[in-house]
Amino acid sequence: MGFLRRVFGARGRPVADAPDEDESPADDATIDGEERARELELARFDQERIDDLVRRQQRYADRSWTPPAQGGDRRADDGDAAAGG
Repeated sequence: MGFLRRVFGARGRPVADAPDEDESPADDATIDGEERARELELARFDQERIDDLVRRQQRYADRSWTPPAQGGDRRADDGDAAAGG
């Protein structure tokens, strides 16, 4: 993401085509700091969301439905072992 910001500038235009404005372009350290802060914010949000999901799964784990077992003990490759030996 930082690479794209350096190539296209902060406003989405290529840096070479950007007109001279009173605003100075953001330096790499500022952009990297903003990126780290955004990634940290997203990580915190994901952690909060995942924690809630895990708590709900644990709360209702005893009520989970499992389908009844189907078939018997015999498996597809058991026929070869019974016939051969």
